Amino acid sequence: MGCVRTPRYHLCYIWQLFLLIQSKAFCYQYKVGDLDAWGIPTSANPQVYNKWSKNHKFKIGDSLMFLYPPSQDSLIQVTEDAYKSCNLKYPILYMNNGNSLFNVTSPGEFYFTSGVQGHCGKSQKLHISVPGNGTSAFSPSYGPGALPATSPSYPTVFGSIPTPPSSSSSSSLLKFPAFMEAAIGFFICAFISGRV
Repeated sequence: MGCVRTPRYHLCYIWQLFLLIQSKAFCYQYKVGDLDAWGIPTSANPQVYNKWSKNHKFKIGDSLMFLYPPSQDSLIQVTEDAYKSCNLKYPILYMNNGNSLFNVTSPGEFYFTSGVQGHCGKSQKLHISVPGNGTSAFSPSYGPGALPATSPSYPTVFGSIPTPPSSSSSSSLLKFPAFMEAAIGFFICAFISGRV
């Protein structure tokens, strides 16, 4: 009978921990516009927010950080029609603290614009798509405005690093549910110890 303090047990438990970590869905906090703060796009880069959103793949649990001077700007979430027509009258969500965090809690299309009159017409607006995959980080009854005042911390990503794995990944171990990985890990540990 083997001792649980031997190196082969440690290696087995480290492998099991690695598999469980790999199955965890990592969420990111994206700074909208990367190096550009939330503001009216420059004439050199008028489509900065359209380009930025097309270069990122968002998922449930991610967050969008909008940084701007609170005395000069604000952020509103609007409907698709309001986004297209730059209608600021009936926002879904209004934020004006200069450090606005929007938590993605459900799949769908999300539309944002500046809450300052005239900024939307100058392309200070953002549209993101979050594909639905049957998973949810929060209960669907919660909306972005219903989240607690303190938001959870996520690794911060500025730019496209890290890139999400491609859907054509050939590794089938990474697609196992966590309980399957745990069962495989325990089986391997039992096999190594000679109990199976």
